[in-house]
Amino acid sequence: MAHVGVPRGTARKRRSVTLLATGVLTIPVLAGCSSGGGGPVAVAVPQDIAATSRDGVTEGSTLTWAIDAVPATLNTFQADADSATTRIAGALLPSLFPMDAKGEPRLNPDYLESAKVIEQEPKQIVLYKLNQQAVWSDGREIGAPDFVAQWRALSGKDSAFWTARNAGYERIEKIERGKDDLQVRVTFSKPYADWRALFSPLYPKEVTGTPGTFNDGARATLKNTAGPFRLRGVSKDKGTVTLDRNPRWWGEEAKLESLVFRAVKPEDRAEALTGGTVHVADIDPATANRIARAARYRSGNGQPPAHGPGADITPAAALRSWALAHGSDEEAAETAQATRAKTREAVAAYAAEQKSLKGFAVRKSLEPAYTQLAMNGGSGPLSDDRVRRAIARALNRQELADAVLKPLGLPAKPPGSHLALAGQPAYKDGSGALGEQDTEEAQALLADAGWTLDGAVQKPKDTKAGSEADHTDAGKKKTDAEKKTDAETKKSDTETKADAEGGAGAEKADGTPEGKQKEQTAKEKEEKASKEEKSDKDDKADKDDKASREEGLYIVGDEKPGDRLAPRAGDGDARVAAQDKQPGGAAGAYAPAGTAAPAPASLKGRLGKDGKPLTLRFVLPSGPGSQSLRSVGDKIVEMLDAIGVGTVITKVADDSYFKDHVASGDYDLALYSWPATAYPATDGRPIFAKPEPATDGSLLVEQNYTRVGSDHIDQLFDRAVSELDANASRDLLKQADARIWAAAGSIPLYQRPQLVAVDKKLANVGAFGFAAPRYEDIGFTGGQAAGSPADPKK
Repeated sequence: MAHVGVPRGTARKRRSVTLLATGVLTIPVLAGCSSGGGGPVAVAVPQDIAATSRDGVTEGSTLTWAIDAVPATLNTFQADADSATTRIAGALLPSLFPMDAKGEPRLNPDYLESAKVIEQEPKQIVLYKLNQQAVWSDGREIGAPDFVAQWRALSGKDSAFWTARNAGYERIEKIERGKDDLQVRVTFSKPYADWRALFSPLYPKEVTGTPGTFNDGARATLKNTAGPFRLRGVSKDKGTVTLDRNPRWWGEEAKLESLVFRAVKPEDRAEALTGGTVHVADIDPATANRIARAARYRSGNGQPPAHGPGADITPAAALRSWALAHGSDEEAAETAQATRAKTREAVAAYAAEQKSLKGFAVRKSLEPAYTQLAMNGGSGPLSDDRVRRAIARALNRQELADAVLKPLGLPAKPPGSHLALAGQPAYKDGSGALGEQDTEEAQALLADAGWTLDGAVQKPKDTKAGSEADHTDAGKKKTDAEKKTDAETKKSDTETKADAEGGAGAEKADGTPEGKQKEQTAKEKEEKASKEEKSDKDDKADKDDKASREEGLYIVGDEKPGDRLAPRAGDGDARVAAQDKQPGGAAGAYAPAGTAAPAPASLKGRLGKDGKPLTLRFVLPSGPGSQSLRSVGDKIVEMLDAIGVGTVITKVADDSYFKDHVASGDYDLALYSWPATAYPATDGRPIFAKPEPATDGSLLVEQNYTRVGSDHIDQLFDRAVSELDANASRDLLKQADARIWAAAGSIPLYQRPQLVAVDKKLANVGAFGFAAPRYEDIGFTGGQAAGSPADPKK
């Protein structure tokens, strides 16, 4: 099931986006940068797949597996590949080092007898010894020509190949045959620690041999495969990709006769499960709850249903309804009979749905991916690392993780690393480099950056603050208010001088009827001007409020009816007395002339600088499958509100959320996820790389959509990917992660839940966690599923 806020495709794809430059990071003292030290070792959450020995799985049958859509391509190295591409390729093509349950790459004996580094000096050489039985579905042996063709296609040297990534392949100098056809020698131009990431999946040379076949030959078909299944066909009209057993497969034979991937939108999964059109489907928490309720459903034997239609009908109400339906009042009887019939139909339909859902179990684990709060450091307040760190220190990550994972019965430990997850060898909690949640420290960081409680209403005191335009305007002219103040001061000085010199004469002049009339006229004009100004401001506020509602924006902190139920504890200024809402305010409460106007209600408790409030634009997806992200976003808004940071929430369509907002930099705050990887030195580099200038003066960000990076972080990645000692490479990655935490561009919040609805009679399939599925072991334990099977006609 695709999730909104997840970059399309695999973690190792590279993308480029142009943007403005970011500032230099200030990095505090780092903690936990090495692999040494004590403390408990983080353990991965186990997979939940109803593991069963192959002897307990029956032969034959067809399994239907829900995917979001028929993939646009079957070539995983192209930009429009997605999770469905990866899943289907796993059943059809060689994967030399698939991930195991701990997130580590493990040699696949179906394809390799061995693979190791045989030389490090003067150059790194890896020798692959292939399984002598490994052949393509046309009978040709898998060998060096396939490795050579894939290297040339993905090396980046030939732009005619439309590739999404070339990480690692550009380091290869040559590939040649070994002592025999079953040996492949790969020589690297410079050391590459993540060499196991290469050639998975491995495509036949018929696909990778030329730009034409690479670009278009594997989009809707794969004529040559080498997995436990082969491709029978792709039907865009039916929304299916159908696989059947590969008769040339040399490994353990697939238990299933065929495997069908069916396109089912996430919001339609519950209906598909009920209708029996799928056996396996990634689901959201709401659908998981429906399945859990179905297990508790009871009806019949004269008892009311446990839930659903008819569950709220008491025995007394049922008796009254029966009496009306059989009474002497024909009109009332007809109405009651129609109501009872409608209720019976609803109860029967609901009971049938519950019976179908009872045949499914919810397999759950933690997905190998984490959701983060991304802060766009490209411009605005978040270009200051102190502001980013303050936002991060205001977050209660444990509370956010609890809200998402605890209701599902899953462990809720916030991730401590950007580069690995709990249970992986490279994992170490480096969050100490940033610090734990601390509201006072967050406020101190903001104050140090110049954001204060009175800053939202105070203009710059001199020309050192503000924009160049402000400097120019200040030098050329004064505002109307300033002119008025100057005139009043001049008049006051003149009157004071007159008092000193004339004494009683001045008093006499002021006391004449003519003087009183002039004073009264001036006062009336001033009151009229004040009323007109107030009316204009009220009209403008109404228009702004209306415009905000029409744009779907909500500015946190705006004092509109219903926005706040109560002020924060200790924030006396947040309360607005009834008399303050009356025209003219409270009697006798006028401040002396020249006193600064009070802050608007919307700025009470808000931080600001140079007359501008600290307000961040928080972009969130609006679709039905994004409720979890929006709930997390609401909690984050409350946490930022507590330190005086305002937030503008903008909800956008799911399909444009990542491409048009996150990737393009059109946001201040956003929530999205990155998948875990067994190769963080390679896959993490483009995500956290410092943006570099392009020839046209823009910056290339690769996959670093926060626009936050440093030369030091890049250097640590470069050293880690070239370090062939695994422990030394991991130590370098842990140092890099500590500095990523200190930069505070992205804050990992929680590991994503993995919920999979699976037919109870299926084995070896479900929530796989880190591990890659073994498709040949998946099957039914008691024949085809009971009840309504996955009917191809449907």
